[in-house]
Amino acid sequence: MSILKEFREFAVKGNVMDMAVGVIIGGAFGKIVSSLVSDVIMPPIGWLIGGVDFKDLAIQIAPAKEGAEAVMLKYGAFIQNIFDFLIIAIAVFSMVKAINSLKRPPEVAEAPAVAKGPTQEELLAEIRDLLKK
Repeated sequence: MSILKEFREFAVKGNVMDMAVGVIIGGAFGKIVSSLVSDVIMPPIGWLIGGVDFKDLAIQIAPAKEGAEAVMLKYGAFIQNIFDFLIIAIAVFSMVKAINSLKRPPEVAEAPAVAKGPTQEELLAEIRDLLKK
């Protein structure tokens, strides 16, 4: 029974719950970015370079044989995934940078330099001279 209790304590800790929420939101954000890239960004780019649909860009490596499909190198899908990654990376970088800027303590102005007084040796020499009098 203690294992279940320990697991429950672990699962309801703030960090674990925050991480779970982050994973769920991250998954949803990934779907939105994928749709943005495949449905909004790539069609105009394909149109600009000659009416190309990036999903269909592929190189046939081996022809189809009986009972097997042709072996294709689908570099168009790979290009779309690169765009997905770049957009997500920029978004995450921006969020982390914004959060870090909020966490930084405000910069403290440097204290004005204090004028140096006499050194210990100078003070001792002065005391010695005063005692000689």
